[in-house]
Amino acid sequence: MIDLDADLDLLQAFEAGLDPRHPERSAIPAKVLGYGEISTTLEIGTESQRHIAYKRLPMFRTVEEAAVYQALHEDYVRTLRDRIGLHVVPDKAVSFVDRRSGRVVVYIAQQKLPPDSIGHRAMQMLPLEDVRRLVQAVLAESAKVFDFNRQHAGELELGLDIQISNWAVVGLDPREPRLSDPIELAYFDTSSPMMRRGGVEQLNPEIFLRSAPSFLVWILRLLFLEDVMTRYYDFRKVAVDLVANFYKEQRDEWVPAVTEAVNAFFAERDGGAMEPLTVKEVSAYYREDATIWRLYLAFRKVDRALRLALGREYPYILPAKVQR
Repeated sequence: MIDLDADLDLLQAFEAGLDPRHPERSAIPAKVLGYGEISTTLEIGTESQRHIAYKRLPMFRTVEEAAVYQALHEDYVRTLRDRIGLHVVPDKAVSFVDRRSGRVVVYIAQQKLPPDSIGHRAMQMLPLEDVRRLVQAVLAESAKVFDFNRQHAGELELGLDIQISNWAVVGLDPREPRLSDPIELAYFDTSSPMMRRGGVEQLNPEIFLRSAPSFLVWILRLLFLEDVMTRYYDFRKVAVDLVANFYKEQRDEWVPAVTEAVNAFFAERDGGAMEPLTVKEVSAYYREDATIWRLYLAFRKVDRALRLALGREYPYILPAKVQR
């Protein structure tokens, strides 16, 4: 069993000396492993912690609010793992009050994965036919969640972001990359624990807006928040997002074949009840999504510059550019 006991002393010291613009230059240097919309994944500190990836979420306002999030995160992971049967990478959420800023910060400690096992890296090593199999394996695992939702509609439902970069291929050897039969996958994107009880979303949607520039919050709330909070409960919509990620990963030429593989999966699953995806639809979705997130990052950088110019802290770690 992997030891995921987060080193709170290390995390508090790291937070106190963090340089959000250059995490690698912090008092305790950190390596960025990945960027999310609401979190940044880091490798922090000493050799004894190198097996842990830390997802940093600095947007909580009170200890109580962080505790509610932690309890929801634990419930979400437990439901995915124990009731639905998804293989979820071991993780654990911890929180503390940053002594320097007074901000409440949550870190999700997660078993660090071999980089080449992560879906968007793994697919680059595989032939197209194996990529098609990988996509269908992702859909088959994801179907466990959406089948659960259908069976428990109105009682308990979970949202799931199924893009290829949220899965790891268990046992993949980069020196001789081939997919096992059956393909074994592990899911690790648990920092947005979307869960509905009695039809009511348990994840506070305002958390998604905390990192947004104040001058954009109203328009994001008006135009995008409902879509963000509902799309991950819709199997077809997340399948479109899954295929669109192949544009992000610079594999445009694979999109027609992957779209075909997705349609074949759904045709076998529901006999054609679901409307087939089209390359045109996926391409349009990707262009809109990429444009939105490029603009969003640009505005966040403006917000950071304004805050720093006014002598205010900017706690978020931003990528140099959006890879979308």
